[in-house]
Amino acid sequence: MSYSAEISQKSDVWAVSTDISTLRDKLLDLLCQDAYKEGDFVLSSGAKSTYYINGKLITLHPIGALAIGRLLLNMLPPDTQAVAGLTLGADPIVSAVSVVSAYENKPVCALIIRKEAKGHGTQAYIEGPVLQSGAKVVVLEDVVTTGQSAMKAVTRLRDAGYVVDEVISLVDRKQGGAEFYESQNLKFEAVFDIEDIQKRYKELL
Repeated sequence: MSYSAEISQKSDVWAVSTDISTLRDKLLDLLCQDAYKEGDFVLSSGAKSTYYINGKLITLHPIGALAIGRLLLNMLPPDTQAVAGLTLGADPIVSAVSVVSAYENKPVCALIIRKEAKGHGTQAYIEGPVLQSGAKVVVLEDVVTTGQSAMKAVTRLRDAGYVVDEVISLVDRKQGGAEFYESQNLKFEAVFDIEDIQKRYKELL
């Protein structure tokens, strides 16, 4: 099956009604076909890589966003009050999870963490509803490499008085991120690691 970035004229009901296990498999196919590319790339860190994952091609796709929202909501601890992430990669993810949570009657707020403080008004780093001090927040990310990006969000949230002890990512490149989070006493989970994606990518060729 081929998934196009264009919105299909027929209904893609799998993202709405399928069970979580099947949903994960179909999302993996979507990632492999649209987001994963092999070649010579330079990452944002400056490091060279033989592959690149453009998560936004999936997180901003209507079917991909719905699938991600359902999957990540299912992974959240039951006492989670909000999901948050560093702009820009996490923006569509936290929004998708929050919207799906409302439909499933398990409302979870979405928070977006700025890289720099707003230059006007409240000059805030955190955008979204203001929660009570001690609220449980889980940080979300699209692709984790070293773990530094999501850690910026963790720090800002903790500085604001929220409790953050877990990071969940759509993809783990397995380049030190998990070990870094462990060193910071953070639980870390990923829906997929790079080996899952590369194996399925070869099967779909």
